[in-house]
Amino acid sequence: MPIDARYDPENVFARILRGEIPSDRVYEDADFVAFRDIQPAAPVHIVLVPRGEPPTSPAALREADAGWVGRMVLVASRIAAEQRLAGRGYRLVVNCGDDAGQTVGHLHLHILGGRPLGPVA
Repeated sequence: MPIDARYDPENVFARILRGEIPSDRVYEDADFVAFRDIQPAAPVHIVLVPRGEPPTSPAALREADAGWVGRMVLVASRIAAEQRLAGRGYRLVVNCGDDAGQTVGHLHLHILGGRPLGPVA
């Protein structure tokens, strides 16, 4: 996914948010929805997505986005605690562009845990 891509309202996360594609939701509020990844990279792998049409990647964020992005991290930490990951540790991942493995042009955050994850790089 190119970093400078335009938002596609037919992307998989937009379709999940609209209920067109089923998901195993573990959290939702007025701003975010979290669901289990269908191809988990860890025993617990949850994807947290903002509702609406957010920037396509971290590279497209603006200063005005700081408030909801900060809240997104707080929500992710709360979900990790609810999933009993907080005691042993967990990883929050935000990919940006093709080289980082981003495949959906809808800013999102991965919550990973449930086993030792090893080094990042």
